Amino acid sequence: MKKIIFTILFAVFIFPMLQAQTSKLDSLFPVRGLSIESPRSETLDSFLVFVEQELVPRKLNTMILRVDFNYYFETHPELVDTVPLTKQEVKRIVALCKKNNIRLIPQINLLGHQSWAEHLGKLLEVYPQFDETPHVKIPEKYEWPNADGLYCKSYCPLHPDVHKVVFDLVDEICDVFEADAFHAGMDEVFYIGDDLCPRCQGRDKAELFAGEVRRIRDHLALKNRQLMIWGDRLLEGKETGLGMWEASYNNTHRAIDMIPKDVFICDWHYERPDKTAVIFANKGLTVATAPWRNPVVTTQQVKDMARFRMDATKQVRNNYAGIISTTWSPAIMLVREAYRSKADKNFRGMGQWASLVAMFDTMDELAK
Repeated sequence: MKKIIFTILFAVFIFPMLQAQTSKLDSLFPVRGLSIESPRSETLDSFLVFVEQELVPRKLNTMILRVDFNYYFETHPELVDTVPLTKQEVKRIVALCKKNNIRLIPQINLLGHQSWAEHLGKLLEVYPQFDETPHVKIPEKYEWPNADGLYCKSYCPLHPDVHKVVFDLVDEICDVFEADAFHAGMDEVFYIGDDLCPRCQGRDKAELFAGEVRRIRDHLALKNRQLMIWGDRLLEGKETGLGMWEASYNNTHRAIDMIPKDVFICDWHYERPDKTAVIFANKGLTVATAPWRNPVVTTQQVKDMARFRMDATKQVRNNYAGIISTTWSPAIMLVREAYRSKADKNFRGMGQWASLVAMFDTMDELAK
């Protein structure tokens, strides 16, 4: 009898309330996302349980999975990196996301981030002819700053053969993920239009960057897929004080007026809640703010996004898409942070998981 009464109460009172809250949440934050490194095979089970137990109840609806070369590519097996997922393992992730209405978006870093510290990425390791700056050698011990201005290598966007290779990878990874969007990275591109590049030298860096965005976007559009990128290269860093990491010092920022309006921008700021989403939205671009590991900053960014949407004109309102939290460690580290924070109260307060919880909690509070 008690079970019948509870079922009636749930159907009549509780379920409509939950639906109303979800509807308001969707109205305020259409995108409630997480960008995270793809899990390794040995931690896949833990990752899937974590998503179902911790992220689904918090109403996550978008997941960007940073795969890069960690997949058993059939089109270019020579580019498979050291911890690849199999097709069967990817399909397990796809099935979980479909079941829980999570939009799953794979990422491969294009243009920039083709090296890291002392390690050359697979693309330039296998195809050194694609290197924008072959004269800059990867050091045995990396330090920043350095005389070469080396942060990460880039491929040359004008090399005649580079897109045949990278688009094979993009198509294959989008197909296996059954994705309607692809994240191309394209952040922190310091090497572009190098003076010693026989193809790029003397060219406008903004036009080079915008041209690469258009080229990737147009290729994805052939299969009705959307392009997502990080937004830092489209912001001016010197006059605004945003700096060379979260914005551009090499004049690529003018590309914001040269790229298609259907490119989705992930606007990351980690130490301060800078209001740059307004710049992208007023340019006609769809934008999500992307926080990281500071719960105080994250909370303000969530509040700002809600206010932007509520205060915007009807022409601009839907350009404010929501929030996509970021993590920059192996996926299993976030899983461990989450479960440790449950067990140890002294562990709470700061960090990637604390920031992610702050994002969800603030969204829920604003949707009440």
